[in-house]
Amino acid sequence: MKFVLASHNKGKLKEMAAILGELGIEVASLPEGAPEPEENGATFEENARIKAKAAAEFTGLPAIADDSGLCVDALGGAPGIRSARYCEGTDADRNAFLLKNMEGKEDRACRFVCAIACVLADGETVTVRGECEGELLHENHGAGGFGYDPLFYVPEYECTFGELAPEVKNRISHRARALGRLRDVLKDKI
Repeated sequence: MKFVLASHNKGKLKEMAAILGELGIEVASLPEGAPEPEENGATFEENARIKAKAAAEFTGLPAIADDSGLCVDALGGAPGIRSARYCEGTDADRNAFLLKNMEGKEDRACRFVCAIACVLADGETVTVRGECEGELLHENHGAGGFGYDPLFYVPEYECTFGELAPEVKNRISHRARALGRLRDVLKDKI
């Protein structure tokens, strides 16, 4: 069965394809020219549903979308649903901006959150959520992953997401946890 991922992010596509491939689901990237809906939801779940619905309507295929981000306790949950738009520029720019906003803050507790919405062929929408707790470092460690991964320290593994092997990250990340829940739901539906 083929699903379209409502994203052009190659990192997300790779992670989702690896995990959902276990069910025989092929995950294709969103075609060029697909409309980018306004992510005006107040929660990760709402934004994921907006994106999945738009992708399904554009392609005619079942669609999967996620909305994910880093929530830092000392910043009142920011960058949160605005993680990808926290500041203009690249991942490195956003990481630098986050570190600047954390200057002088001792509480480094944070979590990655991922909500995934799936619009099935019959129009039913399923939404799941996964979280991974960690700590925000004072500097980048590791070149793997993407986004805030080099700053997100996982105490149980004594390293950042940027240092973890992809197969380990695919087992423990917020996205992996949400995808595991989605996989369990889809087993009964496809």
